[in-house]
Amino acid sequence: MRRAERPTLMSSTLKTPICDLLGCEFPVVLAGMGGVARSELVAAVSAAGGFGFLGMVREAPELICSEIARVREATSRNFGVNLVPAATPAKLLEAQLDVVITERVTAVTMFWDLRADLVRRLHDSGCLTLCQVGSVREAEEAEAAGAHIVIAQGFEAGGHVRGTMHLAELVPRVVSRVGVPVLAAGGIVDGKGLAAALRWGAQGVLVGTAFLATRESFAHDYHKQRIVEARPGETVHTDAFHLKWPKGAWVRVLPNSVTRGEHGDPHSGSRHVIGQQGARLIYRFGTDSPLRDMTGDFEAMALYAGEGAGRINSIPPAAERLNAIVTEARHVLDMSDAD
Repeated sequence: MRRAERPTLMSSTLKTPICDLLGCEFPVVLAGMGGVARSELVAAVSAAGGFGFLGMVREAPELICSEIARVREATSRNFGVNLVPAATPAKLLEAQLDVVITERVTAVTMFWDLRADLVRRLHDSGCLTLCQVGSVREAEEAEAAGAHIVIAQGFEAGGHVRGTMHLAELVPRVVSRVGVPVLAAGGIVDGKGLAAALRWGAQGVLVGTAFLATRESFAHDYHKQRIVEARPGETVHTDAFHLKWPKGAWVRVLPNSVTRGEHGDPHSGSRHVIGQQGARLIYRFGTDSPLRDMTGDFEAMALYAGEGAGRINSIPPAAERLNAIVTEARHVLDMSDAD
C-alpha cells in the first residue's frame, strides 16, 4: 500500500494539499454537527476560508435542498454535507444521497459504520468522499473503499465518539498506514491544536465544539453558554443518550441531570417527552441537542462538547474564531521553526 508523504507546510500560509483538494484557504474544516451546522454557520466558515459541512443526519431531502441553496446564496465557496447511514432509515438515506449527488455538492462526509457501497457510489459520482474513523483498521477500510480523505477522530471528540484512542496516538498511526490525506478531529479548539495536528502528519483539522459556540451556530444559546462556562476536564463519555442511534454509540457531553443518573436507567425503554421542535417531540435519552427552534428542558438534553470546551470563553462570529485559530497556529509554528 502506498503511504502518503508528510506534506511540506508553509507556516505563513498554513496551506496543505488538502486545501487544494477541498478548495479552501485554510486546513480548518467545520464538523457536520447534526442540527447545529446549518447554512448560516457553513456559509460563514467557508466564506472565511475554511470548509464547512452541513449536518444533515436524518434530515428530510427538502431541508437538505433548501440548506444547500442558502449556502450557495451566501457564498461561492465550496462546502459539503454530512450524513450518517447507520442512524438513518434506508428509504430516507437513499433520498438524501439522491439530493447530494443531484446537487453536485463538493464533498460528503460519512460517519459510524463504513458503507463501502455508498463510498464507491459517491466517489463514482464525482463527489469528494470523506470517512470519519476511530481506528487504523477503519481508516484502511475507508481508503480501500475509495474515500478521498480520512478523518481520524480521537477519544477527546465531542458528540458521537467512534474509537477509544487519543488523538495524539491515533493520527500518526493513521497517517503512516494510508495514502490519502488525513484530517484530525477531537478536542481541537485553537491554533495550538491545529499546529499539533499538522506536526503529527495530518493535513488539517475537523473542528466542532469551537464552532458550535459561535453566533452563526444553530445551537440554542443555552448550549453555547454551557460550553463557555465549562471547566477543563468536565466532559463526560456516556451511552446515556442513545435513541435513534445504533446500540453502543457512545457520546461526549457536558454533565447534566441525565449523566448524573437523576432520571433512572437510560436503557429501561421508558419514553418521556422533554421538548419540542415544531411538531416533532424531543425525548429524554435521545440524541437531540438544544437548537434555536426548540423548546423544552434543555438541561436534560445532550449537551455535546469535546474535551477542548474548557478552553472556550466566548461566543464570537465564526469568521473571528477561524481567524484566531489560524493566527495562533501560524505563531506556534513560526516559534517552532525559530527554535
